[in-house]
Amino acid sequence: MKEEQSKPTIRDPWENLKEFTNARIALGSVGNAIPLNEVLQLKFAHAHSKDAIITELDVVALKKEMQSWGYPIWEVKSQASDRAEYLKRPDLGRILDKTSEALLRKNKYSLDIIFVLADGLSAGAVNQNALPLLQLLLPQLQGYSIGFVTATMARVALGDAIGSALNAKFVVLFIGERPGLSSPESMGIYTTYAPKLGLTDERRNCISNIHSNGLNYQHATSLAGYLIRQSFAKQISGVDIKINLKELLED
Repeated sequence: MKEEQSKPTIRDPWENLKEFTNARIALGSVGNAIPLNEVLQLKFAHAHSKDAIITELDVVALKKEMQSWGYPIWEVKSQASDRAEYLKRPDLGRILDKTSEALLRKNKYSLDIIFVLADGLSAGAVNQNALPLLQLLLPQLQGYSIGFVTATMARVALGDAIGSALNAKFVVLFIGERPGLSSPESMGIYTTYAPKLGLTDERRNCISNIHSNGLNYQHATSLAGYLIRQSFAKQISGVDIKINLKELLED
């Protein structure tokens, strides 16, 4: 052991590439082992990822801010009773519990767009990223009737159940993505035109990897606004929406 510890760290020839990515590349070596500091950093990142999965959506703070914007807002949950069941039974995370569904069906608003802020697998990602992005996106949506929902124990397809219960034309779901070892607070956005129960993934558009070291708010906002306008103009969403980069850059 002492002999191994005394060996110098050998730099990897790809080390200069580390400035372009957060991926674990060019770690170097000590003898035939990974340097101790890199091992500890990996364990630290893994702990952050595990913690991200059990973070909770800050419903109180999110609702307070959105209510100050003057939009209607609802609070719902899926049929998963707790975090352990949520992780073991993804199917329950796609279905509204009966109380939540009854609440939404009492809606008397005519809604074009419903924004769903869902915990997913990293509630911290939504707590951190959702409001700053919404503050950029909402000014682009003048003329649309908008509402908000906070959703806990939620999977992506819960947005369809929510949109259907509210009879909304379009759903924009913000959700915490599966945490990675370099991005425990990554948020995704899923957009769906004419949401209804039973839709599959080809009917949704996805904007992924929104976090401080990933896709920034400005680019995510531009793409989300583009998808919303395209979906309403063509009355579709998912794979039938073809992103025209020239149009997107001109927006």
